[in-house]
Amino acid sequence: MEQYRDELGDWRMVILSPFGGQVHAPWAQAIEAVLADRSGFEVQTIWSDDGIAIRFAGGDELPPVESLFPGPDEVEELVVSRLANTALFASHFRENAGRALLLPKRRPGARSPLWLQRQRSANLLAVASRYGSFPIILETYRECLRDVFDMPGLVQVLREVQSHEIRVVPVQTREASPFARSLLFDYVAAYMYEGDAPLAERRAQALTLDRNLLRDLLGEAELRELLDAGAVEQVELELQCLVENRKAKTVDHVHDLLRRLGDLDVEEVAARLAAVGAAEAWLGELETSRRACRVRIGGAERWIAIEDAGRFRDGLGVSIPVGVPEVFLRRSENALEGLLARFARTHAPFVTAAPARRWALPESLIRETLEELDAGGKLLHGDFRPGGREREWCDPDVLRQIKSRSLARLRREVEPVSGAAYARFLQRWHGIGSAARGLERLRDVIGQCEGVALPASALEREVLSVRVGDYQPAMLDSLMAAGEVAWFGAGRLGRDDGRIVLVRREMLSTFAPTSPEAPGPLPAAILAALEARGALFFSDLVMATSAPHTEVLEALWDLVWAGSVTNDTIAPVRALAWGRRGTPPAPRGRIGKLPPEAAGRWSVVRPGAVDESRTATTARSHARAQSLLDRLGIVTREGVAAEEQPGGFSAVYPVLKAMEDAGRVRRGYFVEGLGAAQFALPGAAERVRAEREAPDEQTAVVLAATDPAQPYGATLAWPRDDESSRKAYQRVAGARVVLVDGVPVLYLAPGRRAILAFPAVADESLLAVAAEVLASDPASLGSKGLSIERIDAEPVGDSAIARALLAAGFARGFRGLTRRSERAVLRNA
Repeated sequence: MEQYRDELGDWRMVILSPFGGQVHAPWAQAIEAVLADRSGFEVQTIWSDDGIAIRFAGGDELPPVESLFPGPDEVEELVVSRLANTALFASHFRENAGRALLLPKRRPGARSPLWLQRQRSANLLAVASRYGSFPIILETYRECLRDVFDMPGLVQVLREVQSHEIRVVPVQTREASPFARSLLFDYVAAYMYEGDAPLAERRAQALTLDRNLLRDLLGEAELRELLDAGAVEQVELELQCLVENRKAKTVDHVHDLLRRLGDLDVEEVAARLAAVGAAEAWLGELETSRRACRVRIGGAERWIAIEDAGRFRDGLGVSIPVGVPEVFLRRSENALEGLLARFARTHAPFVTAAPARRWALPESLIRETLEELDAGGKLLHGDFRPGGREREWCDPDVLRQIKSRSLARLRREVEPVSGAAYARFLQRWHGIGSAARGLERLRDVIGQCEGVALPASALEREVLSVRVGDYQPAMLDSLMAAGEVAWFGAGRLGRDDGRIVLVRREMLSTFAPTSPEAPGPLPAAILAALEARGALFFSDLVMATSAPHTEVLEALWDLVWAGSVTNDTIAPVRALAWGRRGTPPAPRGRIGKLPPEAAGRWSVVRPGAVDESRTATTARSHARAQSLLDRLGIVTREGVAAEEQPGGFSAVYPVLKAMEDAGRVRRGYFVEGLGAAQFALPGAAERVRAEREAPDEQTAVVLAATDPAQPYGATLAWPRDDESSRKAYQRVAGARVVLVDGVPVLYLAPGRRAILAFPAVADESLLAVAAEVLASDPASLGSKGLSIERIDAEPVGDSAIARALLAAGFARGFRGLTRRSERAVLRNA
């Protein structure tokens, strides 16, 4: 039995024996049962053919040796008590239930996915476990205890240990022996293969490893990359009594400070007192009562406890003032070692130069003494401080405190974030308000929004303009003219608006609808002409169909919103916002003047038949999954459902799962309140957790309700005062949402004449910021300004929201509150 402390001070115990894994596996479970049920130790065990490794996290004492060797008569009962909760039992139960035809397949001859088998098996086990005589459960116990485990062999080993036929040799070592290292490699393997986990999970798990062993196997794994800088700082403040609850409040406490911390000057003592200005008086009182004295160290005056006089004299060579009692001046053995050990106990990891500078001693002498302490197991030497450049020294107990604090902080980090944090993340993920400009930025934005259907009326004015600092419609026109970007319709929204999808032209056939609705006679004739002759102008379509202009135009736009026909420019979509203009019938043989919404060349979105091969279908699913990851950062069932993606979440889930297996995405519980199936890009998990705490300076933004960077009403539910609230928040064209630090505060309804409040308006500071940003938002004001007539379906009146809007620059008008835009003011001037 090999016992040693790892670098972090946690006990490790390794039972080395030649009896094989069939004996060691049930033995390890019996040890866990004994230590958890009888001794209160929560342990982790790993077994192999060579023995059993046991880790005692955070324990200062080891359990008695006898507890690791349960009695031969009770060991089977201990194993049975733990077996049902193991993965081994679950896997064998699944196999037995499958052989017994208790897990039917959906289709004969087709293999069920492993995750589905596990889910069904777990459900069956939960029900069957209520009946102790259920035959499959009994068979699983028999299989584990007789076929997998060698229970008779374990009983024989324990009986021979009890009768001293097998000798147990406890050995304490400074580090793991070569025999134990081969067994402990399982801990390191777990660390290595979890490398695709988010940073917080990696650091939290790595802190539980044997750092010496890990450094030997991996070459370099410094604690400075794992320990939390804030935890290091907090522990040092507490050790130095610089936190409020540890400051000295009486003269006796000051004496205790000097004994605990060593030499301090007057300013250092004053910083550690709860009472301001009492340092000199209390130190003088200690000097008068011969409980402290003044010494000079490195040319500076310091105060030390009278009990340390001999140690400072022998260790640092300082002169002791006259009058110190002889009992405190006896010769001290290893005085400098004692002073350095106390320095280590009261400081976070430090470099050799720190005590050398404080005491004006040569660094070589300090280093030599520290190395002696390290050899005696009293200090640790390694890379500890985050951002440090030299190897530091640290007391094992101090490092254990830092490790515990770091683990606590990291565990908080891996907790799911709130919806507001996810909203803040999305704003930064999409670059809302970005200063980036030019065509390159526009290409990036289109790539991120590729595949999502957005209202045409909001696309440029409310989506692209908030992401590209110098956006102009001509920029999108130039990309389309160059053949880089294409678009297609995705559903009509009223007469003059609809949803359109922007894509890179090479991805047009990938994202285009695979099964548009069957058209009527005239739309079918338009499609036939386009498929036969390629891209055509509107006049060519009129002549090809021999139908009136207005009917051809209506049929053409029906095809556009169905996703069957597109244009080489987006100008016709813009023209819809101007309103349809009737076109007078042209004289026979002449085309006449064309309406602007018919401009450009029209073509079919997907020429030819849809490729339904398995390869093409997989490529389309992969492209949609990648698009969702690029746009949402964290893909959830709710987010996919809100975008109305073809096939829904079930269509992209297999791709996301395969990407997870390949290490390209991570699966976890990142945002609270959403489903467990959350998939994140490698950088997204860390970035969303970085938004856990709201910034010190409040940030507000007004976004279109349909903007992909506005998650409420899609991935996240609209906040409501209570379940009975009937406020009509909707993700529709024309609606806008005011968010402050990711929290929705105000909802500007379509038509811009009504405001709905979110629960956050109860916070006056949030309401004031929201009102100010709404009053200055160009997209909300438009060219004519805002006229708010109703707030929460009631007349404006004198509500808190009305007062906040008035303070932000709105004025009372005949019907409500008005705010004129700058363009309107300049036009009237």
